[in-house]
Amino acid sequence: MEKPGRNRKAEIKIGLLGCGTIGSGVFHLAVKNKRAIEESAGRPVRVSKILVKDFDEPRPFPADESIMVTDPGGILEDPDIDIFVEVMGGIEPAKSFALRILNRGSNLVTANKDLIATFGPELIEAASKTGARFKFEASVGGGIPLIRPLEESLGGDNILKIMGIMNGTTNYILTRMSSEGITYEDALMEAQKLGYTESNPESDVAGTDAAHKTAILSSIAFKKGVTQDQVYREGIQSIRPEDLENARELGYSVKLLAITECDGGGIYARVHPTMIPLDHPLTSVSGNFNAVFVIGESVGELMFYGQGAGSLPTATAILGDVVNIAGELGTPLASNRDYWLRPADVRSIGDVMTKFYMVLKVVDRPGVLAKIAGVFGDNDVSLESVVQKGIGDSSEIVLITHVVRDENFRRAREGLENLEVVLEIPSVIRVEGETAASH
Repeated sequence: MEKPGRNRKAEIKIGLLGCGTIGSGVFHLAVKNKRAIEESAGRPVRVSKILVKDFDEPRPFPADESIMVTDPGGILEDPDIDIFVEVMGGIEPAKSFALRILNRGSNLVTANKDLIATFGPELIEAASKTGARFKFEASVGGGIPLIRPLEESLGGDNILKIMGIMNGTTNYILTRMSSEGITYEDALMEAQKLGYTESNPESDVAGTDAAHKTAILSSIAFKKGVTQDQVYREGIQSIRPEDLENARELGYSVKLLAITECDGGGIYARVHPTMIPLDHPLTSVSGNFNAVFVIGESVGELMFYGQGAGSLPTATAILGDVVNIAGELGTPLASNRDYWLRPADVRSIGDVMTKFYMVLKVVDRPGVLAKIAGVFGDNDVSLESVVQKGIGDSSEIVLITHVVRDENFRRAREGLENLEVVLEIPSVIRVEGETAASH
């Protein structure tokens, strides 16, 4: 809220909660781009206080120690701060601080995807009750503008589907596996050496990071509150170099995709490895880049592409929110996002309709294909393509199904695992779209 009696051109003071990788980037850009920020905001903007754990903690960019405090109360209760920026990460104490700020009507910007994806409705409700301005553009896609375009530029359209590469670490790993034929373990080791992962990469490779972002985008796109525990997730740990080679032969690439779509009121939100056609725009997104493909009922297909993480890209998005709030102060609140409080009907993964790629290692003898086809037929699964590769006393069968209900495929897989002629099912990957050859 605008402080009583404050001049429209008065300086905006920022209270920065955290000064690590992202926070020091925010301070650095606030100083470096001071003039541009002031012109965009219509008034001066300055970081006036910084909350830190330790004055001597390592930082990518230097910050002004004279404005640092270690006591949370020394910044949270400062009446002169106009906008708080939370870049601490994690759930606590970030959640407690955020609620403390919003419950008294102070403005908040955060980059904390875990917080928004888990407690979005509670935070939105707190902001709505007090009229606080609450923005979190940097929580999804780092420096890629996503949330504001979805809410504002596409606010007059019906979003049908969002499909994107929302984790740069996994995209780098799959890119290296595909281009060099190396194993998942070797590609992960490379990513860790380059600093693309946390010390524990589990959140990235298991799809948790992308699921948090999917929950946020689902809530905004479909105007209902979706939380991260409602998003199905499956990681890339079981992807083999052979799968990437098979995909190329079949006209596909493999990406860890976040997919959310709305059909008849129900929302299908999922994160998993996905085969997409080689001519799909997302196929060309390589390395640690992110891209999000949005399909609107009227606008058609759009793609947002860029660096999805990193200190300065994320800091840029944060300062964009600061500028946005600074420009709004003194005016009526445009939206309090009350839609986030509506419960979402998020459907089970078993209800999703999609194609599947599957590899089976089987005994090489007559009648095997007939038994496999029988199991698929019993579960209403039809096959689009089947390729058999001999490997000594056993064979490898590579197949792609037609579009099928996920639950039907799961039952068929269980049936195949119980067949004595099936030695192993090393790979199962969902498939989106059509191959280039079939267009």
